[in-house]
Amino acid sequence: MSDDGPVTTTVRAKPDAVAMAAVETARAALLDDVDAADVGEHLGAVVEGERLATHLFACTRRGYAGWRWSVTVARASRQKTVTVCEVVLIPGDEAIVAPEWVPYRERIQPGDLSPGDLLPVADDDPRLVPTYSFGDDPLDADEKAQVRTVASELGLGRVRTLSLEGRDLAAQRWYDGDGGPESPIAQAAPDSCRSCGFLVRIAGSMADSFGVCANGDANDDGRVVSFDHGCGAHSEVRLARKHEPPPLPEPVHDTLTDDEFVSF
Repeated sequence: MSDDGPVTTTVRAKPDAVAMAAVETARAALLDDVDAADVGEHLGAVVEGERLATHLFACTRRGYAGWRWSVTVARASRQKTVTVCEVVLIPGDEAIVAPEWVPYRERIQPGDLSPGDLLPVADDDPRLVPTYSFGDDPLDADEKAQVRTVASELGLGRVRTLSLEGRDLAAQRWYDGDGGPESPIAQAAPDSCRSCGFLVRIAGSMADSFGVCANGDANDDGRVVSFDHGCGAHSEVRLARKHEPPPLPEPVHDTLTDDEFVSF
């Protein structure tokens, strides 16, 4: 043992001559399960452990380019033959494999829902809290059903409402999004939504930071915008003189009468 603590040494198993040479035994075991047309050349063998080796064969099956057949064999102590442990199909470094599976709830992105699609919200979603609850949100199914029944009977309208975490997440998402101050259209705006006549105030804890745009000519019409957002459709925006249409010429009054025409 050294002064720095115990030293761990990794000992690699030595290749077993019998297991490494059992190419035909591995191929025969493979052909018992796989059509011969799907098996290609022997690609080599890998030492897996003491008297344990895996033989690799090319896979020629259509649609499995880069895959390989893996046949693992083992030799018991003092035995002269090997035993086949398993036969599997595995991807190689260049194989085309399916992407890692992602749950449906995590795959859905804003804007993905079509008419009729459903996106359930989990009962323990941290963004929501019970509208009415006795103490902590109950975990028991019967107690949870009782909470929802009471909320309905009291006329609260909603079984759950936004939690503080849910409000913070929404506020940060809105502020960082297209309706916030860092969007390109806000950066080029002549003034902010705070002073725009088309800003509709909202109620609640976000009333000091956000409103809804009510300008039908603006990109953000009907959307939540931060007070320091802005666009070129601000209610008080004025065109510079050089951008204004040229004035019309002075009108000319026709003073001629019929008596002033000369008949020929």
